[in-house]
Amino acid sequence: MMRILKKIFLGIIISGITINLTGCEKNHKEIIRIANNQAADHPTNIGLRAFEKFIEGKLGNKYDVQIFPNELLGSQVNTVELTQTGAINFTVASNAILESFDNIYQVFNLPYLFSSPEQYHRVMDDSEIMDPIFKSTKKSGFEAVTWLDAGTRNFYTVKKPINSPDDLNGLKIRVQQSASNIRMMELLGGAATPMGFGEVYTALQQGVIDGAENNELALTSNKHGEVCKYYSYDMHQMVPDILIGNEKFLSNLTPKEREIFQEGFKIISKTQREAWGKAVTVAKEQAKEMNVKFIYPNVEAFKEKVLPLHKEVLEANPKLKPIYEKIQEVGKQLGEEKSNG
Repeated sequence: MMRILKKIFLGIIISGITINLTGCEKNHKEIIRIANNQAADHPTNIGLRAFEKFIEGKLGNKYDVQIFPNELLGSQVNTVELTQTGAINFTVASNAILESFDNIYQVFNLPYLFSSPEQYHRVMDDSEIMDPIFKSTKKSGFEAVTWLDAGTRNFYTVKKPINSPDDLNGLKIRVQQSASNIRMMELLGGAATPMGFGEVYTALQQGVIDGAENNELALTSNKHGEVCKYYSYDMHQMVPDILIGNEKFLSNLTPKEREIFQEGFKIISKTQREAWGKAVTVAKEQAKEMNVKFIYPNVEAFKEKVLPLHKEVLEANPKLKPIYEKIQEVGKQLGEEKSNG
């Protein structure tokens, strides 16, 4: 029923967009539509609401910002396509989806690319590293404007706890639709099952898959903890979500407007990250009340299985090498800073 309602709602929205190509209502404000696949109380949506408040506070005489959470405008694949065409202005996209537009994004799907959240955050905030990546999809009609923290990705399962890579043997695990993620599961001995995020709960419930891999909020915001009772901190990835914007819309902003929007994008990231830490703490407590057991395996055993993927990917995609080396350099700098007190 929910899927049918979403399709009906999406049809209504798209029909309205088609009829009203300028995106303007009778009050002559231009509507800015932003889609995401998370719940209304999710840190991502909290960040977007802060953006809405900021933009309307600065440019409210011209723009009406409207946010559509919970896949109301379709799956991420759908909303990326709508952003490409300009039917909507912005959407939150997974790194895995962006990889299909430019394989430069493949670098972030490498397991154990980052040794700590500090390294991860410093890299993502480094414009020298990120600007070429963010602009790589302009030829596809959109560009990335900021990143959102999605924590660490870990395995969670219905019946069988994951204490070591061997426990994944033969299990059907949902992964994001990415060649890197599929290969990662092969190296770990599991059976990768790519599917849209909105389909995961039902697939777990019906036994189509044995588990998935995601952050702690998937257990609570998306109710996966109702089915999966084991969450294993193997910490195999720290993969950002990315806010992308329609290239034509962005290029038509005046210099002053673009400056305001850039400030707004920073507000999204800052607000979302602050909300993220609090949300993870709450999610873990809620998950425990759902009888989810948290497991802390030996991470090195998982690393050993998947690190060969780094060499495979870098050899197949040489343009990733300078980015990869810069990321490693950031890790080295952080290590030296800690050593020097």
